[in-house]
Amino acid sequence: MTTIELTKKIEKALEEIRPFLQNDGGDIELVSIEENKSVTVRLLGNCVSCSVNQMTLKSGVEMTIKKYAPEIENVYNVQ
Repeated sequence: MTTIELTKKIEKALEEIRPFLQNDGGDIELVSIEENKSVTVRLLGNCVSCSVNQMTLKSGVEMTIKKYAPEIENVYNVQ
């Protein structure tokens, strides 16, 4: 799979979860894809200071990304 195809899959996953984040005043953006195995995202808005952002990242973001792109092994958040 090309990087462009993988990026499209990941963006589609982010579009699925974006409305939930936006309901709480937050958002998310794709920062990078490393070696087609690791994804780095940035939580934005209220998600940055939210006390449950790591839970959101693991249970919501990572799970959704892996649903669309099962080859992804890790999802990281940068601020």
